[in-house]
Amino acid sequence: MSNEDANNLNRIYLDKRGIRVRVIRYDRVKQWVIFMRDGYEHECFAPLYRFKAEYTRVE
Repeated sequence: MSNEDANNLNRIYLDKRGIRVRVIRYDRVKQWVIFMRDGYEHECFAPLYRFKAEYTRVE
């Protein structure tokens, strides 16, 4: 069983330019995906509908 939940994610995705991001959380109330970019110290976020359209999960 995975020990991931909406507040403790560690999933790797590629954006539409092929740049890697690491999803760290999902805000269920606002429906935002919160992620980190390599080399950038601040959290980034995107609405779920946009994230699903622009990012691809790396297995």
